[in-house]
Amino acid sequence: MKELLLIAVGSAIVNNVVLSQFLGICPFLGVSKKTETAAGMGGAVIFVITLSSFVTAVIYKFILANESLMKMGIDLTYLKTIVYILVIACLVQFVEMFLKKQMPPLYESLGVYLPLITTNCAVLGVALTNVTKEYGILESVVNGLATAVGFFSAIVRRAGVREKIEYNDIPKPFQGTAIVLITAALMSIAFMGFSGMI
Repeated sequence: MKELLLIAVGSAIVNNVVLSQFLGICPFLGVSKKTETAAGMGGAVIFVITLSSFVTAVIYKFILANESLMKMGIDLTYLKTIVYILVIACLVQFVEMFLKKQMPPLYESLGVYLPLITTNCAVLGVALTNVTKEYGILESVVNGLATAVGFFSAIVRRAGVREKIEYNDIPKPFQGTAIVLITAALMSIAFMGFSGMI
């Protein structure tokens, strides 16, 4: 239990996927204009990363790194990246169909960023990290969920900051993209303060 808690805290806060590892920057900067949209994207990412962590861990353990296949000299682990991309793409299509049918306003507000979850390097990064750190299925799911919660937290906080900035008097050279990148950098610096905790 202690190990799972350390994985969760490490993935969500200490090694935040966006603010410490700089994965998933595209939706972090692109969908963080409104808190509602950011929360919707964060929720979709939580679902995709958690489920993909489970599915990819099962596929890796029972198919790609199957012990009986390894004993026969068949090593399929080199296929992990391709298989993971296919799994992630299928899950994103499922989320997209669900949101289109059940939550049309959220689907419309996410726009092009929803299909971009497929190419969100944070999702693939978590699946590959689970293999690199030799996590089992439970550890992989905990790591995936915690990483996704960290992403959700970062994108919602970022949206809150952007909403507040809209009503401030910002000097002309810093308006637009400049202030977006500066505040993202300041958030990243704040999260870097957690490095080395675990």
